[in-house]
Amino acid sequence: MAEKKPTIVIKKITINGGGAHGGAWKVAFADFMTALMAFFLVMWLLSTQSEQSKKAISDYFSSPSVIEYQFNNYGVELTLEKLFLDLINEPLKVFQSFVTPVDRTPNIMAMGMKKVVMAHMAEQLGGHASSVNVTADSVVFEIPDNQLFHAGTANPNGMFINVMERVKGVTTGLEDSDVIVTSVVFDQSVPGQNHIVAKNVAESRLDLVQAKIQNSLENPSVDVTGKSAARFDDRSAGDRKGQGGGYIRLEIRQKKQLSDGKKPRPLANGALSGGVSGGSSGEATQASTSSSSRYDDVVNQIAKEKTSRRREKRERKAE
Repeated sequence: MAEKKPTIVIKKITINGGGAHGGAWKVAFADFMTALMAFFLVMWLLSTQSEQSKKAISDYFSSPSVIEYQFNNYGVELTLEKLFLDLINEPLKVFQSFVTPVDRTPNIMAMGMKKVVMAHMAEQLGGHASSVNVTADSVVFEIPDNQLFHAGTANPNGMFINVMERVKGVTTGLEDSDVIVTSVVFDQSVPGQNHIVAKNVAESRLDLVQAKIQNSLENPSVDVTGKSAARFDDRSAGDRKGQGGGYIRLEIRQKKQLSDGKKPRPLANGALSGGVSGGSSGEATQASTSSSSRYDDVVNQIAKEKTSRRREKRERKAE
């Protein structure tokens, strides 16, 4: 009997696409549902907020926090650029800023971009600050002592309260930062050009300014330290003019780690190329000069705008 040959069966499997459009619609639909869910979540959160919080949200969009500053050069472009960066990097923090009370002082180290910090400082300090330098993780500026004290003494002058209130607008809202206050008095500015007297004056000024800043802070995560010095005035005659017999220097430096354990987001350059950490001393000096000159430009622009608005008000009243 002959052997029966085996039967070979070839099975072909054909996978058909899901209709005319395949399965791509599922991805688009999933994205749409995610966005819709986020939208309803935001609407629900808003419905649970108080009227004060809703007003804060409204104020954010009508005049976005510390972004506009009535400064035309940093208008819509600055608003959209910062909002985009915030939404990409810290979306939850953006919503938190919406519901933050309107009267809360902004944290300059969380403003995202150097030019925003520069504009805020120009609005707060105006011409009272000099030697301004903004880097990725620090803000440094000086205030000539004649803006705060009587010559050669630690006695506050008539401008002290006003200037310190302006300084508070920069330091009060800080979080997770170190504030280093340096008081420098030149020997030539005190009676008898006595080095010991100059040193005592510098220490007394430091105690006063340091206490003012410490008492105004809103967050316990900020540390205020200080140092004082008396030295020979080696400035040229031109540098001494209008700059007093010393200065108060404030350095605000972001801590390397936030209270929640995360690393802080450095200030981005944006359209402003401020100082950069590291590099040679020549590069650092050039960066500081560039940052300070840009600060002066912002101050002048804001001053012109305020003058123009006052003039327009007077003209309207005259009509």
